[in-house]
Formats: sequence, structure tokens, C-alpha cells
Amino acid sequence: MAPGLVSATTIAIGISLGLAAGVMAGLFGLGGGILFVPVLVALGLGQLEAQGTSLLAILPTVAAGAWSQHRYGQLRVRTAVVVGLASIVGVEIGARVVVELRDDVLRRLFALLLFVVAAQLVWRARRAPSRYPDSP
Repeated sequence: MAPGLVSATTIAIGISLGLAAGVMAGLFGLGGGILFVPVLVALGLGQLEAQGTSLLAILPTVAAGAWSQHRYGQLRVRTAVVVGLASIVGVEIGARVVVELRDDVLRRLFALLLFVVAAQLVWRARRAPSRYPDSP
């Protein structure tokens, strides 16, 4: 294949990944990075490349999700703007740090992040009161 051309398999995987990330974002409000990064690494990208690619790929998902949530009255625009502006500074700091880390260290840190998020979700689910207290 000539340099710069993308195979049909790569396009199909990209479309599938995008659809899956969109569904996950719509259902759970999670960033596509939780799905994109591991899949992109499995497809052969380095950890840093996968994270960078994920940051750009999530933009359309974020825009569509925010628009949908706005239509349902579930969006706090001022809060989103404040958090978004602060995150710009955080992303710049993170990008400067990440280029100094080895790929294996970065992959382990990402795995640790996923583990902590999963543990927090399990902890909250166990402590949450039942939505239907009278059910078995």
C-alpha cells in the first residue's frame, strides 16, 4: 500500500471504534479515551500516539454529546466553560510532562488510572442506596 493510504480494514475499525465511543459517551458520559486509547494501542500505536490521537478524535463526540445534553436541559454552560478553560492549562502541563516519560511508564500510569476509576465505581455502587428499596 502506498504511504498515506488507509486500508479498508483500518477505516472499518475506525468507524467501529467511533460508534462504540459515541454510544459509551452517550450512555455513561465518559470520555472516549477510556475506550480509544487501549484499542489504539492494541492496533499498534504507541501509548503517546494513542493518547494524542484520542484527544483529537474525541472532539466530535464531545460536541455532539454536549449539544444533546443541552437539548435535554442537562448542561451547565458556565460550569463547563470554567472547567474547560482550566483544563486547557492542565492539558498543556500534562503534554509537557508526558513527552518526558517512557512508553512503558506511561502505559502503566494509564492502567493505574483505569484501575482507580474502576475501584471508585465499584465502591460507589456498593454504598449507593437502592433505587427500589422494596425490591428483593
